[in-house]
Amino acid sequence: MIVTLIVICEVGFWVLLAAGLAARYLLKMPRMGIALLLCEPLLEVLLLVVTAIDLKNGADPSWKHGLAALYIGYTVGHGHRTVKWLDGHAAHRFGGAPRPPKPPQYGMARARHEGKVWLGSVTAAAVASGLLLLAALYVGDDGNTDSLYGWILVAWRTAGIHGLIALSYAIWPRKAPAGEASAVPARDPEHVPDLLVRRPSKDEEQV
Repeated sequence: MIVTLIVICEVGFWVLLAAGLAARYLLKMPRMGIALLLCEPLLEVLLLVVTAIDLKNGADPSWKHGLAALYIGYTVGHGHRTVKWLDGHAAHRFGGAPRPPKPPQYGMARARHEGKVWLGSVTAAAVASGLLLLAALYVGDDGNTDSLYGWILVAWRTAGIHGLIALSYAIWPRKAPAGEASAVPARDPEHVPDLLVRRPSKDEEQV
């Protein structure tokens, strides 16, 4: 049942996301779009409640409960970034907004980007660990909680591996190919240095 609910929550996440973006940009109903997007956290709450009820009814803690905690943690750590990325592309495609800037590809800018993504994995591991510890306390000494503690190790092992990968970009930063102009990562025009912005001539200003 828990595994089935995880699948339902994952499918529901993408369905609500697509419906929210469609309502916001295609149907021109931004309030309804935001309302649909705000319903997504309810899926994780539902999964958490069902998992707790399953344990309360005497189910032995197993990998299914650990997987549910990791799924919720991942959604908390990386869900917002995913929604923001898709919203930016939908705004560009259907709302006339500028194209979202691509993440940096080279140098320390890429290392900082990877570090921010890794912080999402740390958040996911922390949330999953908190839920698993609460589940272990909820079960108490009468049940077998070894699997729950085992999933905590899985969560932090995954975050550790991701951290090593992110650190590699700082230790061995990628260099831009020879002859390729370095792009200025900026979300807004005012973030671009004045020297890189062509000032209009006097004739253009008069026009």
